[in-house]
Amino acid sequence: MEEPANVSSILTLQGYNLPPDAVIPAFLFASLGYMIILFCNLLLIITIIRNKSLHQPMYLLLLNLPINDLIGTTALFPQMIKQILLDVKTLPHSSCVTQAFFLHVYGTGTVLILSAMAYDRYIAICCPLKYNVIMTNSHLMKVITVMWLTNLTLISVLFYLLLRLPRCRSLMAHTYCDNPSLLTLVCADTSINNIYGLFTTALTQVIANGTVLYTYLQILVACFRNKGSDTKNKALQTCATHLIVFLLLECLGLFTIISSRIKNIPPDLRRLIGVSTLMFPPTVNPIIYGLKTKEIREKVIHMFKSKIFPS
Repeated sequence: MEEPANVSSILTLQGYNLPPDAVIPAFLFASLGYMIILFCNLLLIITIIRNKSLHQPMYLLLLNLPINDLIGTTALFPQMIKQILLDVKTLPHSSCVTQAFFLHVYGTGTVLILSAMAYDRYIAICCPLKYNVIMTNSHLMKVITVMWLTNLTLISVLFYLLLRLPRCRSLMAHTYCDNPSLLTLVCADTSINNIYGLFTTALTQVIANGTVLYTYLQILVACFRNKGSDTKNKALQTCATHLIVFLLLECLGLFTIISSRIKNIPPDLRRLIGVSTLMFPPTVNPIIYGLKTKEIREKVIHMFKSKIFPS
């Protein structure tokens, strides 16, 4: 459906409403945060790609996580930094839709990738003798392909349903663009959109929570049955690392979903929760997996040493 002729193609976002003396500190904080995320995630990607010893299912699945994190942060941070420094509150509708699309790809992708990683750890710990038979290169490629195709299909349908509706408003209710904020600009029945949005959220949550709950229960049972303390400790450490990342994402995501549906929550708190969901996981993911994974940590140290002290 076509939009009314008098509707502007330029959207107005909610500002951060920072006092003048807080603009520069906020700009520096956001810029530094973005640079740290870029550096850590790119370092993790380069380390895995360059070292053939890391071309194993566990690390190739992990490789998808920093790639996905870079998609989400690059969709958010440049616009946020520009908005903070220059107090720019306008954005073309097409750019807003593009930002929202990739932010939703990031959110859905994260839970699917963590679910695939939980499945990999389950096979490795509970079925170690069958691991190489099950997690072949072809099977791994199928898992990764299904993961990304599912993500892109779910989000593409979500935005197709959004863009088919006429828009009669240009004032956004958020500091960045997402599907719920774009839906508030529509002047038509959004029941189908709301139902599909809840369906995709429920589907990804059932897949993620069901996979993680089942696999880690099985891993814990296998650990306590195994009398080897080294195997048990390594498995429990793997579980703890994965669960920290997963629970962090789930808690922040849940708060974001709840805050977008409760009108009594202060706008500043809603913005803080929304930005935190997109800022903290991409920051801690490469640090937790890079520092806590011995093989990756050793490769990173070796790579820096060879650059600083070439033989």
